[in-house]
Amino acid sequence: MELIVLGAGPAYTDRPGAFGAAYLLRHADASLLLELGQGLFPSLMGELEPSDLQGIVVSHLHPDHFIDLVPLRHYLRYEWHPPRHVRVTGPGDLNRRLDALHDEPEWAECVLDLDPLAEGERTIGPFRLESRRVTHTADSYGFRVTIDGQPSGPALVYSGDCGKAGDLLRLVRPGDLLLTEIGWGAGPAPVGGVHLDGHSIAAMAAEARPSRILLTHIQMGYDLDEALASVRNGYPGDVSFVWPGDRFTV
Repeated sequence: MELIVLGAGPAYTDRPGAFGAAYLLRHADASLLLELGQGLFPSLMGELEPSDLQGIVVSHLHPDHFIDLVPLRHYLRYEWHPPRHVRVTGPGDLNRRLDALHDEPEWAECVLDLDPLAEGERTIGPFRLESRRVTHTADSYGFRVTIDGQPSGPALVYSGDCGKAGDLLRLVRPGDLLLTEIGWGAGPAPVGGVHLDGHSIAAMAAEARPSRILLTHIQMGYDLDEALASVRNGYPGDVSFVWPGDRFTV
């Protein structure tokens, strides 16, 4: 399974090119997209024909994780005759949020087939998706993705946006590749902040023992080197930031 980083930014930033979240997984001829944040539909188009996706998975209903479903909807509706459909797995209120943008009932579902997200496992094409709630919004999830039929092999674990590193212990197993937000940089995270800092990531990883940690979604104003050091000081494995265009083998 290949991980292709299309976007790895927070809701806003002063770092050029650091757009919202979008992570493409590919296996053989199949593709699964985790998130589709702001400005990332063109990046998706640069990698594959979007209507060929086995599915899109949205972790929670903050726009930097789903708002480019809007141009995708237009593309599927107006560039294909008849329109094509893509399966979207996300929190159950997603369709209503999208419909409200245009004040039009069933605006999204004419081409986006919503699969309501809940805890548990499901198969999307050849991908096996395990979903677990994490602390962020009232309906937020982290994911563990494997190839169906290979449940014991290394997986990609994606934190989504997550305010408690301990929530990820339900997903990470020894040897997994962990893609995790580090919104508060080196930290410390503010009281009530619903993102992670480097020290909490390191403490969780020391227990869960992933093979590698990929950091993403750092907020504006936090130092990258300090954030890296805060994780490396408590975790002996490989740690790096991801940026658009990066590719990894899981």
